[in-house]
Amino acid sequence: MTHFDPAAATAAYMATLSPAAHAKATAYTHGGEWLLLWSCLVTVAAAWLILRSGILRRLRDRLNPNGDRPKRTVIAIAVSFVLLDWLIELPWSIYTSWWRERSYQLSSESIGTWFGDAAKALPISLIVTTLFLLALYTLVRRVPRSWWLWASGVAVAGVILLVVITPIFIEPLFNTYTPAPDGPVRSEVVKLAEATGVPHDKILIYNGSKQSDRYTANVAGLFGTARVAMSDTMFKQNADMSEVLGVVGHEMGHYVHKHILWFAAGLSLMAVACFWLIDRLYQPALARIPGTDGIGALSDPAGLPVVIIIFSVLSLLATPLSTTMTRTAESDADRFSLANAHQPDGLAKALVKTIAYRASSPGKLEEILFYDHPSVERRVHRAMVWKAAHPDRIGAPYGPLPPGQ
Repeated sequence: MTHFDPAAATAAYMATLSPAAHAKATAYTHGGEWLLLWSCLVTVAAAWLILRSGILRRLRDRLNPNGDRPKRTVIAIAVSFVLLDWLIELPWSIYTSWWRERSYQLSSESIGTWFGDAAKALPISLIVTTLFLLALYTLVRRVPRSWWLWASGVAVAGVILLVVITPIFIEPLFNTYTPAPDGPVRSEVVKLAEATGVPHDKILIYNGSKQSDRYTANVAGLFGTARVAMSDTMFKQNADMSEVLGVVGHEMGHYVHKHILWFAAGLSLMAVACFWLIDRLYQPALARIPGTDGIGALSDPAGLPVVIIIFSVLSLLATPLSTTMTRTAESDADRFSLANAHQPDGLAKALVKTIAYRASSPGKLEEILFYDHPSVERRVHRAMVWKAAHPDRIGAPYGPLPPGQ
């Protein structure tokens, strides 16, 4: 019997891509890491320009000269800020979300289609941001000493609500979702769904190639709205049955283990820390940022750009925490796929295709700081280790390992 070497098998999978392809993926990934810093600086600069313009102060003085109409003032300032920020950052958004993706052959989306989606997203952003800021400034006024604690609860509740409604009301605005068509692929996916307790009517295909050529699938929603969706790029890139099952098994892991609730718990802790720091840093920042004349305490909505500046910097610093939280869930979903779909080679083949937009073999520190998924090489190696440990499970009926194995 031939000895199976997981390390050699992993190296063979990595070698299926040329050195030039690996170099291109590394360049794209490293550029994306720098974009985290540049995007933060662009957001800070946009907020500062809005602050310096004095538009929000003048709007506040016109709408609320006596201080007795705070709600409509917050709404007007929130809408104005979102629109101004969107316009100022538009060139940067075009570069990062459209031009850069096309330049790396990760998208064939036209600029017209991109603008169409951006135009649809803007009113959604306006509504969500305005409602949240209205709640936040109401809390700051009414419970000034503990607003940050209540605000974190509002933020988490809002995120959960968005997760619930997104598959029903938001995602269909951008893509078309249809049940997986009858055929061998659907039959096997339904069998896997039944073995893992996932409703098979929640397995959908969407036209993800409209925006991106990335090989991907996702899980969205919560409770009754949760579903697993596969991008049509999977099939356009000739995914075989084992790849589809490996990927869908991974997404089913997110569904079954309710990882969105993990994220909600982690987000609640991060939100508490973030809002507490904003409460402590607002006045020092107000005193040091030029152009803040005429802006009052934290309850003054004209100081919103200062809040955004602090939040942007804190979000950048929190990147390792958020990526580690997501990376942990991704590792758990991989384990679920292997234990239930039993497709280590299928999962490995699918993972190799994601190297196009995610460098395969980063250093450990780089992975911790920037990667929201484990490195492809590490994930493939884990799949090969599983294969070596469970040769009898390859091709076995779907479902978890028997007790004790």
